[in-house]
Amino acid sequence: PVAGGGGDAAMTALKAMVAAGTYPTASQMLGYTVLDYAEAGVMGDLTETAKKEGWDKSVPAALQKFSVYDGKWVAAPVNVHSVNWLWINKAVMDKIGGSEPKTFDDLIALLDKAKAAGVIPLALGGQNWQEATMFDSIVLSTGGPEFYKKAFNDLDEEALKSETMKKSFDNLAKIVKYVDPNFSGRDWNLATAMVIKGDALVQVMGDWAKGEFVAAKKTPDTDFLCYRFPGTDGSVIYNSDMFGMFNVPDDRKAAQVALATATLSKSFQSAFNVVKGSVPARTDVPDTDFDACGKKGIADLKAANEGGTLFGSLAQGYGAPPAIANAYKDVVSKFVHGQIKSSDEAVTQLVQAIDDAR
Repeated sequence: PVAGGGGDAAMTALKAMVAAGTYPTASQMLGYTVLDYAEAGVMGDLTETAKKEGWDKSVPAALQKFSVYDGKWVAAPVNVHSVNWLWINKAVMDKIGGSEPKTFDDLIALLDKAKAAGVIPLALGGQNWQEATMFDSIVLSTGGPEFYKKAFNDLDEEALKSETMKKSFDNLAKIVKYVDPNFSGRDWNLATAMVIKGDALVQVMGDWAKGEFVAAKKTPDTDFLCYRFPGTDGSVIYNSDMFGMFNVPDDRKAAQVALATATLSKSFQSAFNVVKGSVPARTDVPDTDFDACGKKGIADLKAANEGGTLFGSLAQGYGAPPAIANAYKDVVSKFVHGQIKSSDEAVTQLVQAIDDAR
């Protein structure tokens, strides 16, 4: 394993291995990275296994876009994470008399209540991928599903430079006023721990945060609350951990197939995702063993998959290729940390950065 939240260090190590021609049998990776390596011709072929086990029918089309290349299965999806969640400490929520925020303004009012009670309102780690992950939700909330798709999946320039995008940056400026002074550089799981301990009210984070609550023996609706980011109900911004399978010598292929088969087995999909906080990467896994947040996540994924509102997270490597995602994270982070002074300037820089990265 390679240490470091967000996976950047692991991807750097993988790049070096592939450049040296020492392919791993499998590597955990995210969407566009899988496609990049597939394009480079270094991925294996799991199609025979996929056919035998019916992956085509059970894995959502949005995930197959990243796990199938040129008609060949090159990766085994492990899970579906969604990023448009609020994680709230219930004891703090009860103490301040708060209720589920349905609009962005409701959320700001809730953060004000926490501030007045002397609690850190928003737990955030000041790393670019965390800031951009939160901004994904803000953009969906501010502009709605069609706008999010246009801006962050289609990279439509009119949407990127629109008044709606400016308003999204205005909303980001509003919300980051509620973080504590020590947020810069904090790892995401330490921000989650602030909510678990009751030092902070809320974290905006993908459902991998729920894994931390579960590990701390906390129960949904008793110790913590999971709500969709206000204004994003009915849509899911997703990422998915995948095991990309490399083109390896025959003596390693049996292990590769065994890993892929185990990864997509219903029993593993249930057991693993219950612990990780995510939901299964196949739609035919019963929700029996999942807690209230997991059941909601599974139902939301099914509805979004059927309703055409399952969108790739730009911050998490599922909205656009890595160069564009990195340019996006960079602009959002500069705005959060005051290097970009206004929403107008942020939009100009975002359009420019994405243009340069295309």
